Amino acid sequence: MPYAAEISRSNPSCFLFLIDQSASMEDPFGSDGTTKPKADGVADAINRLLQDLVIKCAKSEGIRDYYHIGILGYGGDDVTPAFVGDLTGQDIVPVSKIAESPARVEERTKKVDDGAGGFVEQSIKFPIWIDSVANGGTPMCQAMEQANKILDKWTAEHPKAFPPVVIHITDGESTDGDPKELMEHLKTLKTKDGNVLLFNVHLSDNPNATQLTFPDNPNDLPDQYSQLLYEGSSVLTPFQRKVAGEMGFEVSEKTHGFVLNADLPLVIQALEIGTRPSNLR
Repeated sequence: MPYAAEISRSNPSCFLFLIDQSASMEDPFGSDGTTKPKADGVADAINRLLQDLVIKCAKSEGIRDYYHIGILGYGGDDVTPAFVGDLTGQDIVPVSKIAESPARVEERTKKVDDGAGGFVEQSIKFPIWIDSVANGGTPMCQAMEQANKILDKWTAEHPKAFPPVVIHITDGESTDGDPKELMEHLKTLKTKDGNVLLFNVHLSDNPNATQLTFPDNPNDLPDQYSQLLYEGSSVLTPFQRKVAGEMGFEVSEKTHGFVLNADLPLVIQALEIGTRPSNLR
């Protein structure tokens, strides 16, 4: 059975995030009424997820390297590793290095239940590994090409691993060509346990783009860009379908790892579903 490999320190898996950092990511999330720029919301979601992955890998003796994690940002004419601080310039690092090397820790507030039907604000520490960036064009092809190179090497070095999961977050049209073939090639990379899994989260600016989560057909897609990203997305694994179903999403055996016009909470849910492979030991 594919997608069943045990994830352990001796047989880690890999997450690779591709983050659109073009100028249009300065626009606000439109679907939830917030004025928060997309770039800020995505950076917060990724930083929160990294903290959650560190916690998941924390054991009494320290952080177990169940995962190798990479983040590529693309905007302007460049594709670069998005880590800041001590991890600057590194494309893939073990999760223990992430635990050791936040660029800084900020004081944030969050609302928590006060036990009496209301909410109170609570101060929390929020580690930062990537910053919000929004600049220039959308070199999506370069990003997919770089992802192919990174994961071609990683899968060769980890032939028995649970396959890498790629989560791509974008709000726009590629400005350096058609990335379709590069997406398809990315999904042909594989370990003995299965092919690379590609999720696409499309933060569309199309006024006709209603929110669409984990569809199993392209019938309600509003334009060619959402169609491209839907077709480029992998079908969810049985375990990911189970997780999505438990979160309240309708899924089938044809459900794709694709989200359209997501607000920030939905982006976070999509990241959680995409980063929950089974058989962690």
